Amino acid sequence: MEANAGLVAGSYKRNELVRIRHDSDGGPKALKNSNGQICQICGDTVGLTESGDIFVACNECAFPVCRPCYEYERRDGNQACPQCKTRYKRHKGSPRVDGDDDEDDVDDLENEFDYVQGNGKSTRQWQRDDSEISSTSRHESQQPIPRLTNGHQVSGEMPSATPDNLSVRSTSGPLGPGDKVHSLPYIDPRQPVPVRIVDPSKDLNTYGLGNVDWKERVEGWKLKQEKNIVHMTNRYNGEGRGGGEIEGTGSNGEELQMVDDPRQSMSRVVPIASAHLTPYRVVIVLRLIILGFFMQYRVTHPVHDAYPLWLVSVICEIWFALSWILDQFPKWSPVERETYLDRLAMRFDREGEPSQLAPIDIFVSTVDPLKEPPLITANTVLSILSVEYPVDKVSCYVSDDGAAMLTFESLSETAEFAKKWVPFCKKHSIEPRAPEFYFAQKIDYLKDKIQPSFVKERRAMKREYEEFKVRINALVAKAQKTPEEGWTMQDGTPWPGNNPRDHPGMIQVFLGHKGGEDTDGNELPRLVYVSREKRPGFQHHKKAGAMNALIRVSAVLTNGAYLLNVDCDHYFNNSKACKEAMCFMMDPAYGKRTCYVQFPQRFDGIDLHDRYANRNIVFFDINLKGLDGIQGPVYVGTGCCFNRQALYGYDPVLSEADLEPNIIVKSCCGSRKKSRNANKKYNDKKRGMKRTESTTPMFNMDEIDEGVEGYDEDRSLLMSQKSLEKRFGQSPVFVAATFMEMGGIPPTTDPGILLKEAIHVISCGYEDKTEWGKEIGWIYGSVTEDILTGFKMHARGWISVYCMPPRPAFKGSAPINLSDRLNQVLRWALGSIEILLSRHCPIWYGYNGKLKPLERLAYINTIVYPLTSLPLIAYCVLPAVCLLTGKFIIPEISNYASMWFILLFISIAATGILELRWSGVSIEDWWRNEQFWVIGGTSAHLFAVFQGLLKVLGGIDTNFTVTSKASDEDGDFAELYLFKWTALLIPPTTVLIFNLVGIVSGVSSAINSGYQSWGPLFGKLFFAIWVIVHLYPFLKGLLGRQNRTPTIVIVWSILLASIFSLLWVRIDPFTTDDTLDAIKGQCGIDC
Repeated sequence: MEANAGLVAGSYKRNELVRIRHDSDGGPKALKNSNGQICQICGDTVGLTESGDIFVACNECAFPVCRPCYEYERRDGNQACPQCKTRYKRHKGSPRVDGDDDEDDVDDLENEFDYVQGNGKSTRQWQRDDSEISSTSRHESQQPIPRLTNGHQVSGEMPSATPDNLSVRSTSGPLGPGDKVHSLPYIDPRQPVPVRIVDPSKDLNTYGLGNVDWKERVEGWKLKQEKNIVHMTNRYNGEGRGGGEIEGTGSNGEELQMVDDPRQSMSRVVPIASAHLTPYRVVIVLRLIILGFFMQYRVTHPVHDAYPLWLVSVICEIWFALSWILDQFPKWSPVERETYLDRLAMRFDREGEPSQLAPIDIFVSTVDPLKEPPLITANTVLSILSVEYPVDKVSCYVSDDGAAMLTFESLSETAEFAKKWVPFCKKHSIEPRAPEFYFAQKIDYLKDKIQPSFVKERRAMKREYEEFKVRINALVAKAQKTPEEGWTMQDGTPWPGNNPRDHPGMIQVFLGHKGGEDTDGNELPRLVYVSREKRPGFQHHKKAGAMNALIRVSAVLTNGAYLLNVDCDHYFNNSKACKEAMCFMMDPAYGKRTCYVQFPQRFDGIDLHDRYANRNIVFFDINLKGLDGIQGPVYVGTGCCFNRQALYGYDPVLSEADLEPNIIVKSCCGSRKKSRNANKKYNDKKRGMKRTESTTPMFNMDEIDEGVEGYDEDRSLLMSQKSLEKRFGQSPVFVAATFMEMGGIPPTTDPGILLKEAIHVISCGYEDKTEWGKEIGWIYGSVTEDILTGFKMHARGWISVYCMPPRPAFKGSAPINLSDRLNQVLRWALGSIEILLSRHCPIWYGYNGKLKPLERLAYINTIVYPLTSLPLIAYCVLPAVCLLTGKFIIPEISNYASMWFILLFISIAATGILELRWSGVSIEDWWRNEQFWVIGGTSAHLFAVFQGLLKVLGGIDTNFTVTSKASDEDGDFAELYLFKWTALLIPPTTVLIFNLVGIVSGVSSAINSGYQSWGPLFGKLFFAIWVIVHLYPFLKGLLGRQNRTPTIVIVWSILLASIFSLLWVRIDPFTTDDTLDAIKGQCGIDC
């Protein structure tokens, strides 16, 4: 569909489909049908068979190969199809070769040498003149194109192709250009074409077929590489040497250098140096032993005069010990990775040849353009459109879940500016390719630039971008006040999304169509605007529902084999990020079992000292590296490239090593070879059952006749059809697209039908009674759908990969304001509590042997960490209570007991130091992470626990708050000092004041009691100061730039601290009855 066809909006349930803002009513022009098929090996025409049909060498994929090349491959080559690697079967009249005896087909011994002798009807048919062929073409061109479903109609909505709606399949899809196709078109094997007479007895090089030998060599190293997959897998698991590289050698030593390079792996595992890792593991084990002795001492030595305080402290310490175990041991085997983009290019993207890289669909999600400024979204989209990847294999889908006309209009402006920005980026190889951040760089932009025109073009482009910003700002200013009658489009049509909670689905194709070229005349990637239908009474599942809608609409329109999702504020900082992901996804060793490639999050606009740990360096550079050495990192919600088949709920292709019992089973039951083989057969059978749909025809109800022979088979096929609809929904086009593991769209791609189906799959009721959100796509049930989605994939046996290229792949913005940061942490913690209280909790879900134990520990830690807020806030209050009451949680200790305390503190420090050593994280980042752990634990995590309990147990839902992505307009880091009231500030402020009061009270008591009381005071002061130091960034945030704290915060905090203190004095739990009687017996003032 062309962009000038306008915005398509509609509702499937209401049977509405309208086209808005169209320039003309002319439908899409039918593509001219090609009158010939070309052999993809030698370049000649394919030729005809004895019956007059086009010669089809491979019955599996119909890859166009002529008869001479077919015979050559069978006789002297690999005897397999170059595309699908299926062994060639012997056709009638072909000489026999080794391996034909194993075929089950009827042998044609009588005509075995007819083709070689050149006589009979076969030769006469082979030597037809062009006039007969042209005549036959005219008669047979009316035949319908064979469907993916073995000739059966999918449903009444997809009629057979006719001369009016006939189109040619290409990976660019119906939305792409029809004249510049870089991939192989769909070939109808029944359509005759002109052929060239070839005598197979002669040397094929005389007919210009010299590249057949080259084809043989290329296929040779491919076969040898497949044989080495087992070795690559073993090296990936750490068995072998060379870090996972393959050094294959040829059989005859004659391979060229460019064949040798692609034979190697496109990535390798870089293990952490043993000099760093071995001491780290030793200290972890020693710390565990010391912790055991320490806890034994604490439990067996109660403080009798402060028993409640001691009991609370011991309970808190036991929980902290368990939390440390959950956090520490998944970091036992950290790894790093390197990618080889040159090897990827050598194998799949050679210069001068059509690119064989897999198509990829990139998702950008946005909701509220007033909180997520359109300029930020525009920069993200521009960075996507200018990535270093074949343009016909990149599609960008922008999900507008708020149905805002501001987003739509700004995306239209972005599409126009992209026609100038993209060629500028690719011509001068600039980084990053988001203009806002490129022009804001404070570096020498002339470095490595050698073209004289660069300075002039850069100045012109900067001016173009400033004018673009003005236009976007004008749209934003206009959108501040919504008209009473709602927004109206340029042609006077009311905007369909005026009611964001009740509107039809909308789709607009901006780029990737006829007329969508840049200023240099080159094609641009597709850019598609999508706003799913919303109606009252339907559950839309927030971001997870929007992402699932994008999965379906992209499968219908382009169907990229891989998906990459980013938030609207995360732009491509590395234009080769897609290729970095493909180094893992297209790897023959473990690409088939990799569900996603996760990139670390990096941020712009963070203050120099990262006051609130916005960068999360410890998590991204330590925790995720550790998980990468087990089963892979968790999914963090953005900057992640998915295997589409994993999102469809399919199981991975597992190797024998994956089917080995885990270490727990091995230690308890021993190795069981027989059981492993049985498990392998079961898994293969199970996956085979799931894949039967790809070769199963789909039928309509009226196509089944109960009286005919074979009814039972047809009935089973019909049941398979129904199970597919129950699983994926009632869209035959989408179901057909799920069969294509390597992407692409079905052969019959009528744009009108595809747009109708695209509107259908984003309708609000499409997911009813299906497995969407349960087993397919982004999983529902939590506001942190990312954790749940990744966990379900790992539980099925998939692995994930953590990719950290030298230049960060993505960069985004983070809320540097204290209140916004706490609200963000609150949302994450609330999602973890929802998962904890759901059926998908890692504590009891997924015990099928496919999720590794340490990976499960990591997921358990991911969902239980908010519960740590309860013991943490109690532990932070204990020092103040001890100072106010004169009691302490630890009795007088001996030299032996003090040794365990000292060793524990030394082991904690040693673990942190060695962790920083192998990870490269700075001590400042580590300390900021420790501080914010206390800040978040005493505020956001505490609120998340109670809100989660209310939501899950009481049914009281909480609203999803979109984190603001406002830019600094009032100066550098102006937002850092901006105060926004939130109830999350009250608990940590109360803890601060309470500890300050306790310090003052403790010091005053020590002064009045004499020197003997200073010794016990130091231990109490140490813990109180420990709490205050951890909350210091929070205190700075309260004071702000002008050192002013809102009165309401001070009043509430002092009030709570006073109430707690008075209540404590009134209860006086540590004063015995004898002491009370003695006090009452003393003389008072009237004595």
